Amino acid sequence: MGDYRRIADRIADDIASGRLKPGQRLPPQRAFARRRGIASSTAGRVYGELVRRGLVVGEVGRGTFVRATPDGPTGRALAEPGPADALVNLELNYPSAPGQPELLAPVLAPLLRPDVLAEALLPAAATGTESAREAAATLLATPGWRPAPDRLLFTGNARQAIAAVLASLVRPGGRVGVEQLTYPLVKDIAARLGITLVPLAGDAAGLLPEAVAAAHRSAPLSALYVQPTLHNPTSLTTSRPRLLQLAALVHDLNLPVVEDRIWSFLHEPGDPLAVHAPALTHVVDGLSKRVAPGLTAGFLVVPPHRVGAVAHAVRSGGWSAGRFALEAAVRWAGEGTVARLVAAKRADAARRQRILAEELAGFAVRSEPGAYFAWWELPAPWRADTFTAAAAAHGIAVTPGPAFAVSPGHTPDAVRLGLGSVPEAVLRRALRTLAHVAARRAGDRTGP
Repeated sequence: MGDYRRIADRIADDIASGRLKPGQRLPPQRAFARRRGIASSTAGRVYGELVRRGLVVGEVGRGTFVRATPDGPTGRALAEPGPADALVNLELNYPSAPGQPELLAPVLAPLLRPDVLAEALLPAAATGTESAREAAATLLATPGWRPAPDRLLFTGNARQAIAAVLASLVRPGGRVGVEQLTYPLVKDIAARLGITLVPLAGDAAGLLPEAVAAAHRSAPLSALYVQPTLHNPTSLTTSRPRLLQLAALVHDLNLPVVEDRIWSFLHEPGDPLAVHAPALTHVVDGLSKRVAPGLTAGFLVVPPHRVGAVAHAVRSGGWSAGRFALEAAVRWAGEGTVARLVAAKRADAARRQRILAEELAGFAVRSEPGAYFAWWELPAPWRADTFTAAAAAHGIAVTPGPAFAVSPGHTPDAVRLGLGSVPEAVLRRALRTLAHVAARRAGDRTGP
């Protein structure tokens, strides 16, 4: 049984290294089996494992295609055009404000004193430190909500926070409701925990309560994972009336919620779902987008009766935050660095959205003025996989819609554009190139 996983590992290595490109079609399973000298059933398991890992997408009658990975196929984002194989990476989405290193460096200097460093290098508990809890509570506060510091837990990053909450709430085989399009790494986390994700329909106001209720009636859900603020990939923010409806529903169903607010700092201050369902909602946030991905911490605000269970999951999963990162976060938050970065990134995102609107005018692009990403519904006859391949041929990486789809049958012909990881001039050139690619192909098929 383990042989097919080893073969899948080799294909995964080829994708990670770039030997297999986004949008490239894998051979039919029978041909793959012949080339590898394996049984057709084993080839089927290999392809199934690659789909489970989110590395490929299969479409009935069309084949199996390499999809762009959530963190990018090469991890490179070039500041200037380079060789033909150089990549402008619009998959990655780690925004950096102008002058960010200069803002961050002075706060770190005191941590390098031997006596302070000795303390900062000690192990950190899931509950962090008192100063970290106070700083995080202030950082996460909204006009109508400030989490109680004793309900705060810390992980290495927000992804680990999601994993810890789900591990504490859902047994293997359990069902978790999610939006039809969701954060790709949630699919990876669910697969590793043996959790089944149940796609739930939504509309322009957010997740539909009746979809949640119907899924729960068919077979009980163990939890609900939602992104009510600047949903990734569509940028949708749930309306307040819909948020209240969802809060009432989860209360009636006694259904725990994981509320992902990782992008909420870019949106106008609004209260989380946790305000309306505090006994059920677990809030996930972090520093990677606010500050930088290289030195980060994940934040968890959990219901009072859940602190012990979630803390145990953090410890047993090895997901505890680094003490040095927590100490840096306390200082950055306390002396205003995070607030200054948030203001700078809001302004930066707004500029990039203006570039997006100018270069993709006339196309069906969904986004919000303050978001660092956009959802592009491609013109016919483009499909997500072929457009991703065409973009890669022009040295531009985008994330195809199927990467976010929970149901294999729901493969939208759309791509997500990350706007925050390349300089503005590079972004403008890349978007202009993509617009030309999209218009030329659409014109070829729909013109006279």
